[in-house]
Amino acid sequence: MNVVITGASRGIGLAIARVFARRGDSLFLVSKSDFALYKALEQLSLEFPGAPMKAMPYDLSKKEEAISCAEWVINSAGHPDILVNNAGLFEPGNVMDEPDGLLESQLSTNLESAYHLTRALLPSMIKRKSGHIFNMCSIASLHAYPNGGAYSISKYAMHGFSANLRGELKQHGIKVTSVFPGAVFTDSWGNFDNSANRIMVADDVAQMVLAASQLSPAACVEEILMRPLLGDL
Repeated sequence: MNVVITGASRGIGLAIARVFARRGDSLFLVSKSDFALYKALEQLSLEFPGAPMKAMPYDLSKKEEAISCAEWVINSAGHPDILVNNAGLFEPGNVMDEPDGLLESQLSTNLESAYHLTRALLPSMIKRKSGHIFNMCSIASLHAYPNGGAYSISKYAMHGFSANLRGELKQHGIKVTSVFPGAVFTDSWGNFDNSANRIMVADDVAQMVLAASQLSPAACVEEILMRPLLGDL
């Protein structure tokens, strides 16, 4: 299967790439940072030499680059079987006093990247009447929290985008799954001590995405909601 993963250079995206590489799928990895992306590609290629994979850096927050990314996938593979819209960025703030422009920045990175890439790839999926789109939402898509501000707004919007896609695409045989992870231990947590397993690890999310992708054509997991055992921080 052809699997396109954005935000693939680290964290949840890299973990998702790893579970599909282990299965031997053909991977198309995308990230804004070329250095981190090619380092991830090298790491995965050494770990899974039998899995074909390519990587290309794109800043998906820019519409023209999202469209170029889709063209790269189509020209390389013909079509995607699985698209994981995982590119995103957390920028803290409160609506009443966050920096001017933060909302636009968060929307372009966390919502518009997925919107434009998905739209550009959909014709090839609709033509085949198959495919599975995973949209990385967040617990922040479901309820507000302190210092969430524009980030939470963008993730609420991502949830709405995903819900609309689900309704539109089911008649074309295309599945859409919204993923709502709570706290996940990635390098964005810095020096956080997770030795007591207080929060989830990226592989937890990756395993659920993989499982949802393996069901029969008649079944669609619409939402994956995951939280740490002891609840949100």
